[in-house]
Amino acid sequence: MLLRRLIWCALALALAVGSLQFALQRWQAVPLILAAEVFEEQKAEAPEAAEHEHAHADADAHDHAHEEVHEHAHDHGAGAWEPADGVERGFWTWVANVLNAMAMALLVLVVASVAVWRRAAPVGWRTLAAIAAAGWLSLHFWPSLGLPAELPGMDAPALHQRQAWWLLSAASAAGACALLGFGSRAWRWPAAAALLALPFLVGAPQGGDALAGFSGNAREQMQSLEQQFVWATAWLALAFWASLGAAALPLFRRFLQPLLLAGRSGAAQPLAARA
Repeated sequence: MLLRRLIWCALALALAVGSLQFALQRWQAVPLILAAEVFEEQKAEAPEAAEHEHAHADADAHDHAHEEVHEHAHDHGAGAWEPADGVERGFWTWVANVLNAMAMALLVLVVASVAVWRRAAPVGWRTLAAIAAAGWLSLHFWPSLGLPAELPGMDAPALHQRQAWWLLSAASAAGACALLGFGSRAWRWPAAAALLALPFLVGAPQGGDALAGFSGNAREQMQSLEQQFVWATAWLALAFWASLGAAALPLFRRFLQPLLLAGRSGAAQPLAARA
């Protein structure tokens, strides 16, 4: 019963919050991405790539054979499916937003359930607001301090390096929030501070000039778009977690909290009888 209600509540939250996030993205972020894609087509080839192509053109028969294999792989990749611009692309963007909201809704509801079970008492809007704030801090704000949002066409460090640092940053921030939220010992404060500092002691991966290949007006426009995109993604993340926390509160109180309190009191009665 509890699991079924948890899934249905998360699904309802996902449809509502994911649709709201999709609408906000269409208003704030999508125009910036589309503008950056126009400039991406004007991006000049990096000098290293040009030298590589020149050397490749003067290579021997072995290099020509390698080029044929590379062209075949490129042709195979070019045929990979991708959503068409317009309605199809918008639909799959909406699906991605709903799936992401579903995962985050489950996370919020599970953490709220743990809080109710540990306290054996109802939780209010402050608890849900704290959980939403912890989600925003852990999954957006703290990682974005080292890896700000990027527009199409911008150069960046290797993907595996960015993924590893993002996971370290998110896990460290989530661990710090868990210590502060569920811990009671005095040492939780310095431990949380150490966890928050850990990813920055390791250091975020650094690349070269993110706008290498752009020059003149295109570079100036991309710099402006980059700043706008960083702010847009920050406000979108804040709106997402705020709306998720606000929408989760009535659903949690109505459908999940009564079952948790009943189960908690039922589990406590045999212990009291033994005592």
